[in-house]
Amino acid sequence: MHSYLVLRLYGPMASWGEVAVGEQRPGAPHPSRSALLGLLGAALGIRRDDEAGQQALGAGYRFGIKLLSAGLPLRDYHTVQWPDLPKKFSYATRRQEMRAPDRLNTILTSRDYRCDSLYTVAIEATADAAYDLATLGAAIERPVFVPYLGRKSCPLALPLNPRLESFPSLKAALDSRDDETLIPEDRHHQSACLRPDRLARYYWDARMDSAGMPVTLRQTRHDEPLSRRRWQFDTRQENVYLAEGRQ
Repeated sequence: MHSYLVLRLYGPMASWGEVAVGEQRPGAPHPSRSALLGLLGAALGIRRDDEAGQQALGAGYRFGIKLLSAGLPLRDYHTVQWPDLPKKFSYATRRQEMRAPDRLNTILTSRDYRCDSLYTVAIEATADAAYDLATLGAAIERPVFVPYLGRKSCPLALPLNPRLESFPSLKAALDSRDDETLIPEDRHHQSACLRPDRLARYYWDARMDSAGMPVTLRQTRHDEPLSRRRWQFDTRQENVYLAEGRQ
């Protein structure tokens, strides 16, 4: 038996950022490791500029995710003023950029979101964890900073409702919350009920043991935080199980 802290993530909007290049800010259909560590850091009160605290947080926990409802994709567009860059010259500040109105152009940037998505997350503590799962669960129930789903513009719509239990496998932990109803079933308001996806999808860190499910594929994610202050990330391996039906 293994101990897991099991959470439920749900919100009207979520943004799980991927590698961003230029004007594009793509998003994944399920939470990134960096986003989940950020959520735990917010609950514990670990600031982004606390390098030692962030490093300890990253070394202490691993995550398994069950995607119950991927929701609908949403793309948001922003216009940004940006000056031409003269040869052999660079702007030191944003204010200096805006002082050259004759050189200003407009670029269009995009950000990807998921609307009405639902996830179950199981947290596993390593031997190096600075906080045990019980302490972590208590912090999640009374967070120091406001937790959100990837971006500050994406608040939670329901409590995370952490539960610390022992399970024979990671899959058993991720399946343990399936019976919880977000919106009561009502035959007169079926359109208001959140319907799960036809196929369940599971994602978990390749370093986790006792998954209890086969690996359909393995993918590389660029979401292992190296430095929050410098905004640097490393790669890691993530296992994926695509279930043949609702699990």
